[in-house]
Amino acid sequence: MSSIKSPEHYYPPDRQKNKTEKGTLYLVGTPIGNLADLSERARKVLSEVDFIAAEDTRNSGRLLAFYGIKKPMISYFEHNKRERGEIICARIESGEACALVTDAGMPGISDPGEDLVRLCAERGIPVSVIPGPCAAISALAISGLFTAKFVFEGFLSTATGERRESLERLKSETRTILLYEAPHKLRTTLADLEKALGNRRISLCRELTKLNEEVIRTTLSEALEFYENTAPRGEYVLVIESAAKDTESTTAFWAEMTVPQHVNYYIDRGMDKSDAIKQTAKDRGVGKSEIYNIVMKKGRKNP
Repeated sequence: MSSIKSPEHYYPPDRQKNKTEKGTLYLVGTPIGNLADLSERARKVLSEVDFIAAEDTRNSGRLLAFYGIKKPMISYFEHNKRERGEIICARIESGEACALVTDAGMPGISDPGEDLVRLCAERGIPVSVIPGPCAAISALAISGLFTAKFVFEGFLSTATGERRESLERLKSETRTILLYEAPHKLRTTLADLEKALGNRRISLCRELTKLNEEVIRTTLSEALEFYENTAPRGEYVLVIESAAKDTESTTAFWAEMTVPQHVNYYIDRGMDKSDAIKQTAKDRGVGKSEIYNIVMKKGRKNP
């Protein structure tokens, strides 16, 4: 009978990094909804550090209470990160071990934890990661859209100028797009996305890992229509089709299109006619005037 061997990419227990070290910041991934998703290693670190820095001490307190973990906590969030960052670093430099947790998921991803990691790096403080759930990656995996290449945009800015610039840039993004959005802003964001990007496929993922987990695979226009009469509930991850056709093939997505169809592809995704002609010429490696002449001769009504 042959013995069971660990996969090559796993180290045996005696070679794994299981000791909680003093003078270290630990980034601890926590559940995004289902408390059972907290890893054994995460529980061990949370139990052994000297204190825990939390985005919301009340929310994290409920998680710790569920697992019977009692540790001093200090709040660390967007509006106190500068002051608290210095305090946390000073305590770690004095020899304490600290675990950083966010409300849900991985600290440092679209939250102020990135500033604390940067501060620790500048001061030579060791940082170790305890991987855990991430809403964006979970949504991408379940979306049904192309996953090999993607871009994570976090929350779109609420400042008009910055928001417009971001949407303009995303028009030609050839990777699958991931966004976070709150329920009270969902309708506005869907409308802005459809106006900027055209009617693309989208997967709206909400309440992932929770009792009411839901994934709606649809288009931007259909999503807008749906939420006209349905109140959005829960936090959303939006997974949006890229500007290029989702495919694993190395063949160009436009290979079987006529030139007018190629131009219309970009127009349907929000480009004006001039930009669509320019992008089509770039795709095909020909002059813009050549594409223009074909389109003008053929006309858009019968591509």
